[in-house]
Amino acid sequence: MDIVTRCGVPRYLHNDLPLGNPLGPPGDRDSQRLSVERALKLAAEVNVPHVEISDLTWPGDGNWKSAYARIDDENKAALLKMGEENRQKKAEDKDNGLFR
Repeated sequence: MDIVTRCGVPRYLHNDLPLGNPLGPPGDRDSQRLSVERALKLAAEVNVPHVEISDLTWPGDGNWKSAYARIDDENKAALLKMGEENRQKKAEDKDNGLFR
């Protein structure tokens, strides 16, 4: 947040959620709508540099940060398997002419 404030970003709404989910959990239309409405309100009403921290939270125990991108003995095998499956799928897609 320091860099956003220091740069004087015109308007910034920060949702403290896992990467790839900036508006809320997948399929949670209420959270997503709330995020978009807040951002539009901020853009329409604030005329000076302003940072707003959302109170939107991730569902569950709220402890997603400690598990995010964690690799340990408990999940290492599963993550290796998921990585191999992902590489296999990408190779198949490439063979079929599909590119990202």
